[in-house]
Amino acid sequence: MKSEKCKIAIIGGGAAGFFAAIHVKENFPEFEVIIFEKTTKILAKVKISGGGRCNVTNACTNIKELIKAYPRGQKLLKSAFYEFNTKDTIQWFKDRNVELIIQDDTCVFPKSQQSQTIIDCFLAEVNRLNIKIELSAAVTNLKQQKDKIQLQIKDKMMLFDKVIIATGGSPKRKSLEWLEKLGHKIEEPIPSLFTFNMPKEEITKLMGIVVKKVLVSIQSTKLKSNGPLLITHWGVSGPAILKLSAFGARTLNQINYDFKIQVNWVDELNNETVKNELLNLVNKNANKQLQKIKPYNLPNRLWIYLLEKTNLPIDKKWNELGNKGINKLVNILTNDVYSVNGKTTFKEEFVTCGGISLQSINPKTMESKSVKNLYFAGELLDIDGITGGFNFQAAWTTAFIAAKLS
Repeated sequence: MKSEKCKIAIIGGGAAGFFAAIHVKENFPEFEVIIFEKTTKILAKVKISGGGRCNVTNACTNIKELIKAYPRGQKLLKSAFYEFNTKDTIQWFKDRNVELIIQDDTCVFPKSQQSQTIIDCFLAEVNRLNIKIELSAAVTNLKQQKDKIQLQIKDKMMLFDKVIIATGGSPKRKSLEWLEKLGHKIEEPIPSLFTFNMPKEEITKLMGIVVKKVLVSIQSTKLKSNGPLLITHWGVSGPAILKLSAFGARTLNQINYDFKIQVNWVDELNNETVKNELLNLVNKNANKQLQKIKPYNLPNRLWIYLLEKTNLPIDKKWNELGNKGINKLVNILTNDVYSVNGKTTFKEEFVTCGGISLQSINPKTMESKSVKNLYFAGELLDIDGITGGFNFQAAWTTAFIAAKLS
């Protein structure tokens, strides 16, 4: 693109919008760049993400492994990550004196453990590059005018050479209709990354318990996921559940979030292996009570709950179990069934599956196929990842590519 002065509009003052604006200005210093945000708040999702700590990316650097974290958008991201990936994100923040730390689970956070650190970094860059920010500036219409794009902002008509839309995920199709009218295909937006409600299950009385590695499957589907599980006062959450909700988003929506899950508390598919582990405990702890010896280092309260669920007395001795008792324990440890009825999403942290169909954009440039000089970035696209910094990484990557304005 020529370097004469052009006007560039960024619609959306969130993560992808800011990242796109910064890179447009760095790529084309002579351009005038304006961020239009319809609310009075900028970077709202950055502020509250990761419990206010901001999980900026993930430390996974193998692109083949990295794309497995995305239920939707894998094909586009596979090539896009060769342009800007997790290593580039980490380096980008380091270059701007933002110290990052990598947790054991490969999630990457600012060392300060404060999302404000990331916000301050973006604001400093915007200020340094002289990028304008307009708040309470909702775009109500967009029209192609020859090679330019006309935006209606309140009662004002403004012409721009290029426009990047980065308005984030939308839970309602209605808010995407204006883009559909411009010729873009819309993939129905539905929730992703949600927890499972289990209103009729007594296990909720164990709220607060975390089991570090479980395998969860959804009955009558091929959906399964492993990882940490958190028991809450409404049901179950944690990475294993959130991953399952992301990959099963459309399936679970179709069955109205009414299904059964099978929980393998020990993440072991071979029942004989589990049986041998229990028989080993019988040999070593023959005269000890069941409640005193926990297999697989399960949390104490959960172990007692599982014993009660199998109608095995907690004061029964291990050598009194017999084959029938051992089989009961194998079954409850590897195939514990619960009824799910409903979901819970995290308000501002809400992630959507759906949005602008990837068929409607050029995957190499993020440019619209139906409106020349119009680009998309971030969660507005039909791209979403599991929890762990992956959604932010998709935002940084798509914004980086869109900002080339090619």
